[in-house]
Amino acid sequence: MRQLYIGGSWTASASGESIEVVNPATEQIIDRVPAGSPDDVERAAQAARKAFPGWSELAPAERGKLLAAAAELLKQRSEEIAKTIATDMGSPVGFALKVQTLMPATVLASYAQLAESHPRESRVGNSMVVKEPVGVVAAITPWNYPLHQIICKVAPALAAGCTVVLKPSEVAPLAAYALTEIFAEVGLPPGVFNLVSGRGPVVGEAMAAHPEVDMVSFTGSTAAGRRVSALAAESVKRVALELGGKSANVILPDADLALAVKVGVANCFVNAGQTCSAWTRMIVHRDQYDEAVRLAVETARGYRVGDPFDETTRIGPLVSATQRDRVIHYINRGQEEGARLVAGGTEPPHERGYYVEPTVFAAVEPGMTIEQEEIFGPVLSLIPYTSEDIAVEIANGTRYGLAGAVWSGTEEHAVAVARRLRTGQVAINGGRFNPLAPFGGYKQSGVGRELGEQGLEEYLETKSMQL
Repeated sequence: MRQLYIGGSWTASASGESIEVVNPATEQIIDRVPAGSPDDVERAAQAARKAFPGWSELAPAERGKLLAAAAELLKQRSEEIAKTIATDMGSPVGFALKVQTLMPATVLASYAQLAESHPRESRVGNSMVVKEPVGVVAAITPWNYPLHQIICKVAPALAAGCTVVLKPSEVAPLAAYALTEIFAEVGLPPGVFNLVSGRGPVVGEAMAAHPEVDMVSFTGSTAAGRRVSALAAESVKRVALELGGKSANVILPDADLALAVKVGVANCFVNAGQTCSAWTRMIVHRDQYDEAVRLAVETARGYRVGDPFDETTRIGPLVSATQRDRVIHYINRGQEEGARLVAGGTEPPHERGYYVEPTVFAAVEPGMTIEQEEIFGPVLSLIPYTSEDIAVEIANGTRYGLAGAVWSGTEEHAVAVARRLRTGQVAINGGRFNPLAPFGGYKQSGVGRELGEQGLEEYLETKSMQL
């Protein structure tokens, strides 16, 4: 069984218990990680507190050098780590390399630069305004992007001068161990970065409530985010939340319908639909609706479901039996409420593994469960509209506001509609994801931003000195 990483050393958990790590494609146990305890959190928080003065006072350029060295090692080991992610999380290995591993390396390298270049002082009249690190950060991360979501928190926190206690998801924790080994190898000082694996209700809650933790950065479900916020509020900690999504893909009548549908389906099904920002609601004008349904079904049927290590696989398994069962429940719920299943469904495509067929629903109406709730699987809902105002109303008609897309024959028209969407990120005519631009949500999709300069600012306090 693996160990925890606390104060610069690998150490056994005080609990003595373990959690099995399962390959979702084979349903076989591939590893075990410690089921951490509150005592482990106490040790890690104290180690991070002890390391904070030295790390925060280290020259930003020196912090940047260590992060740059870690980014380089991450690139060098990218193929190995991608295989790890394909094994414990189920992403197709090509996607695991490009998006799950190399993109985090790019983000880590960006914070190596920002550690030194981001301005920390300014003058306002007779005041000197300075930016200082928040302190000890508890980072709690999910399983769907098991390395990227860690980097989105840990890299800016370390660049800012904070120290970190990380709890990765116990469902897919192995990439976190690979990153920890890299941090140890490049010489990150003891206590600056600590890893405590375990379950959310035990380790995560202990971290959120711990008095030595100054900030909690959490990515996960909206329900869990509420719980983290409540625990952190007891000691008035700073909280950053990246939560759920039910993103709308608005296709205007003057758009290239075939392209918009093709790209929209791909975005919905990426990572087997286990993406918080996926465009899971395709909103199409009534006059083009039947054609859009036909194109979506045709596209979905071209997605091969299978072994993550097969180069022809487009959709791998869902991460766990629990997640597979959740998705199947929603597919059944959609049919019960009157939506029309036009592709996919609940029949397992393979005898073994947590697979779900790429699924498309037509005749979806605003307010249906599958139109309102985050499913987190390869399930697309097509919703018709009769006017641009109604399209915007449907797009804004959920409790979420994380991402989305607008397609039009002109960029100007698409941008005008995008400005009306209450969401943190909008792709214009298929604009590609930018890992250096701020990412985060409106409404119940979260609080704060990750990535870019705004992501760094989350980990900085502001002090004003009157001269």
